[in-house]
Amino acid sequence: QVQLVESGGGLVQPGGSLRLSCAASRNIFGLISMGWYRQAAGKERESVATIDQGGTTTYADSVKGRFTISRDSTENTVYLQMDSLFPEDAAVYYCNARVVYGVELWGQGILVTVSS
Repeated sequence: QVQLVESGGGLVQPGGSLRLSCAASRNIFGLISMGWYRQAAGKERESVATIDQGGTTTYADSVKGRFTISRDSTENTVYLQMDSLFPEDAAVYYCNARVVYGVELWGQGILVTVSS
C-alpha cells in the first residue's frame, strides 16, 4: 500500500509563507494527478491545487496568484508553496493522488494555522 506523507505545516503569521511537501512511499502505478485539498473547521474539504502527469496545474480561485504547486517526479513528491497567507487559509491540508480506475490515495493531513 502506497503511503502519502505530508510535512511542512505549522503556525505562520498572516502574510507569511509555508511550503508543504507530500512524499509517496514508492512509485504510484497508474498515477494521473496529485494535489492538495484542505478542510477548515466546520467546512467541507475543498480542492486547493492539482498537477497532472503532464505538468498541467489547477488552482482554486481563492489561492490563485498566492499558491504554487509543483512536483519532483523522480522523488515521487509534490509541493505546495503558500505565500501571502490569510487567516482563512488555516485548515488541515491533505495530499491526494488520483490513480487509474477511480482510485484515490490520501495523506493523513497536516495542520496549517495562520494567526498573529
